[in-house]
Amino acid sequence: MNMRIICLLLILVPLLTKGQDKVAPRKFKENYWYKNSIIYNLEIGVFKDSDGDGRGDINGLIQKLDYLKMLGVDVIWLAPFQPSPGADDGYDVADYYGVDPKLGTAGDFAELMYQVRKRGMRVIMDLVINHTSDQHPWFKNARSARNARYRDWYVWSPKKPRDGDKGMVFPGVQNTVWTLDSATNEYYYHRFYKFQPDLNFMNPEVMQETQRIIGYWLNQGISGFRLDAVPFIIEVPHTGSEKPKLDFDFLKDIRQFTQSRQADAAILGEANVEPKESVNYFGENGEGIQLMFNFFANQHLFYAFATGDLKPFKKAMEETSEISQSSQWAYFLRNHDEIDLGRLTDRQRQRVYDAMGPDTNMQLYDRGIRRRLAPMMNNDRRRLEMAYSLLFSLPGAPVIRYGEELGMGDDLRLKERLSVRTPMQWTSAKNAGFTTADSAFRPVIGDGAYGFMNINAEKQWRDSSSLLTRIAAMINIRKACPEIGLGTSTILETGSEDVLAIRYYYDGKSLITLHNFANAPRKAAFSIGGRGNLYDLWDKKGDQVIENAGFSLELPAYGYRWFRVDGILP
Repeated sequence: MNMRIICLLLILVPLLTKGQDKVAPRKFKENYWYKNSIIYNLEIGVFKDSDGDGRGDINGLIQKLDYLKMLGVDVIWLAPFQPSPGADDGYDVADYYGVDPKLGTAGDFAELMYQVRKRGMRVIMDLVINHTSDQHPWFKNARSARNARYRDWYVWSPKKPRDGDKGMVFPGVQNTVWTLDSATNEYYYHRFYKFQPDLNFMNPEVMQETQRIIGYWLNQGISGFRLDAVPFIIEVPHTGSEKPKLDFDFLKDIRQFTQSRQADAAILGEANVEPKESVNYFGENGEGIQLMFNFFANQHLFYAFATGDLKPFKKAMEETSEISQSSQWAYFLRNHDEIDLGRLTDRQRQRVYDAMGPDTNMQLYDRGIRRRLAPMMNNDRRRLEMAYSLLFSLPGAPVIRYGEELGMGDDLRLKERLSVRTPMQWTSAKNAGFTTADSAFRPVIGDGAYGFMNINAEKQWRDSSSLLTRIAAMINIRKACPEIGLGTSTILETGSEDVLAIRYYYDGKSLITLHNFANAPRKAAFSIGGRGNLYDLWDKKGDQVIENAGFSLELPAYGYRWFRVDGILP
């Protein structure tokens, strides 16, 4: 009897499993969660204070998870929250395995992970491994003697190299990338500030320790990492500060290790590189990091915002369009740093400065602007809406900086990049509802058009016409358009130099988005290759029938439209 059952199973199992090889890739695509996610970047210390000490904390973030869920956030990207002296706002890490006691405890973090999962969201965290704090126990040991245990975990030179004043990340603030250590009378290397000595990834022990760090945080519930300063991590030491050799195998190794511990974990890389170099970071077949910020397109986008000239941005979009199926660009309007304009020509950069950051106090590091989006756009609601509509319709994963959904301003009295890192403005109560303390550890914006009495989340949630509710609606529509993150895209000719039109295809669906960069109405005409229906995703009164000859419509100043295409496929 048992033998008969075995024989029957030998016949049935191949029949039942036939065709599963065709289903498997679809399951793999489900691991592409990062391709269509709405990513929200925040710093715990400036988000919400729960205990009245004037500084945001993990429990405060937990209190505001429902706000993020209502907004439509899928992924929370946390800025560094590990123990740190705070000389670089947490990016000077002193312990990779802990939680800064000013922000909470390991238990608080575990509760955060539970509450995030409960709401169907994910968390990715900054992985700052290019350098440590000079207060890290590794560096303290390394500078204790030339034969110290952790000496080779950092990069040293008996003499200051001839290129020691080149390759600085913060020109105008930073003087060198080599600093003399008085304890051992040798120079240590630091791409960033002198209190952030670079780790030496040519040392296999450093790579092994990095894997332990990754494995540890994955076990805590993290879904991925924003890898800080990627080109500097993969530098081969002593090969030049400005054009060093790069070890791209590191990215493949770190990707493989990460996914060996958690199959759907993703890495978002910070790498401001030329388009032709991006394949080295993504990998020819997508075996490198999964996501990367499209700094190149972003810089040309701000040139388009400032001048109305779309040609450089269109070219940048085309130059960055060829990536593997598993790879994805991340697009943003503001991040935690300055708006980097280093890839523009001097003339182009000056035009952006003139329009968006004319005062030298608004500029930073000889290449960027340290302002938030609303002030750069003169708080023009039309321009802000168009910019966010465009962000959500670009071919990649949109990243939002906390407070940008409100149109928050900046505080140029604060040094360097801290100008865009002021406390979140929740209510019109004292200190913007951020803290019940007499004052916050970093000043809340209290005066003028961007003061918390005018701009706060509570006020805007109750106003159906506010920027916040409009952006929430945009996110809702974006989620109904999976072809943006998963499909292929084509820039359409519109007959207007001021109108950008993009068409998407995916899984039998097609979408067209249009954005007018001009401060005046513009007509846009385009063809979709036949007859079909255009369904306006913002207003059903805008539905259209398009004939073989094509279609034209007028967009108001800084206007935008999204159309679902029905009836014609490529």
